Amino acid sequence: MFYPLICTKGTTSFGKRHNKSHTSCRRCGKVSYHIQKKTCSSCGYPAKKMRNFNWGQKAKGRRTVGTGRMRYMKTLTRRFKNGFREGTQAKKMIASKE
Repeated sequence: MFYPLICTKGTTSFGKRHNKSHTSCRRCGKVSYHIQKKTCSSCGYPAKKMRNFNWGQKAKGRRTVGTGRMRYMKTLTRRFKNGFREGTQAKKMIASKE
């Protein structure tokens, strides 16, 4: 028996994949912005609130506080420890004479 026109789910189907449904998102940068729906499947853009769910703990961790540069937050603990002092000069340490 010879079947010349067998439509498989694998190799032959992959040749037909040349239309893009998603493009890069302006907000999160992932290739998750659906062109026809005009919404991002990752961050929910253009919705004002960022898309996140409690069932996706790992996804939350990827975009939470501490994953970026933290230009303000990284100095906060040190400044808090010193009482948020500003514009003062450190006192000179006097070497003991022995």
